[in-house]
Amino acid sequence: MGLISDNFQTFTQSLGTVDAALSRSCPFDKKTDELMRFALSIKARSKPCVRKHYRGSINAGASQQELAYVFALTMREAAGADECWTAAAIGDLVDAGNSAGNG
Repeated sequence: MGLISDNFQTFTQSLGTVDAALSRSCPFDKKTDELMRFALSIKARSKPCVRKHYRGSINAGASQQELAYVFALTMREAAGADECWTAAAIGDLVDAGNSAGNG
């Protein structure tokens, strides 16, 4: 985090506290936790985290097939969410354009 950790140490220390609390209370086995973190890292587009949780998943016993499934599922859910969000964002414009053309 460089810029933040160098200038806002209280914030990064607080993240450490949150990480520790999550670790202590995780109801999932290590493999499932790492696979979820892999998916979330893909969605967040964090290259270091994707690499970390890919390796973590492998080390926790995940297969290439499981990783590929999580990757595909993440892409599919993102595509659906992007379509829904975009349709809601421009729906009124599309409707107005269709009405203008049908006049």
